[in-house]
Amino acid sequence: MQKKIGIVIVSHSQKLVEGLVLLLQEVAKDVCITFAGGSNGGIGTSLDTTLNAIESNSATNIYAFFDLGSARMTLEAALELTEKSIQIFNVPIVEGSYTAAALLQVDTSEVDIQNQLLELNINK
Repeated sequence: MQKKIGIVIVSHSQKLVEGLVLLLQEVAKDVCITFAGGSNGGIGTSLDTTLNAIESNSATNIYAFFDLGSARMTLEAALELTEKSIQIFNVPIVEGSYTAAALLQVDTSEVDIQNQLLELNINK
């Protein structure tokens, strides 16, 4: 069963995001989770890779999570290049994406998910 909301995670590290996705898949096997990690085999982010992660996600509504500020900027740039609806959350990448994935898996309402993520919000 495919969920109507997917998750995209953008990290400066390929290894970090691959490990995180493995963790999320343990609690959210029915949620489409795609990711972009690293840039040109090293540390960084890539607009092309981020856009590919968004477009390859089977959901049209996306919850997006990032590790550092420039990854957020990359997500914001990708917003301009896709027709998908994307909500970027300013929360710790592990706790936030895990919370969203687990709650999406059990069909929690969008309002309840967003309220729980708001409690994790980083105010910077």
